[in-house]
Amino acid sequence: MKAVHAFSILMLGALAALPMPAAASEISTHVLDLATGTGGAGIPATLERKNDAGDWVAVGSATTDANGRVRDFGPGVATPPGIYRIRFDISRYKGAGPKPFFPEIDIVFRADDDSAHYHVPVVMSPYGYSSYRGN
Repeated sequence: MKAVHAFSILMLGALAALPMPAAASEISTHVLDLATGTGGAGIPATLERKNDAGDWVAVGSATTDANGRVRDFGPGVATPPGIYRIRFDISRYKGAGPKPFFPEIDIVFRADDDSAHYHVPVVMSPYGYSSYRGN
């Protein structure tokens, strides 16, 4: 029993020495197509973070599901506080037609609370779009 206890203590020490990820918020999105009243399925979305030099750096990517949702941008994606951009490639959306007026939609937002969930939906139509902080 002492050997098992000693092994457990050794393992806990080893785990404690591993680097732990910094606290990070969660970011998700949803695309609603007002022309059809349905979620925009199959839209590629890229999550980027602005670095200290002011450049955009890709953090993760996903494609909207059948309901137009992206619940996360990939396994292990860290999103510490900062300024983010979600880039939607509307040119790949079948519901937008062959030449959409807005081939890309970029939504830039600030995520300061590392314990919060940021849901950033896009409501779009053929000639307009808007966004807001959802829940």
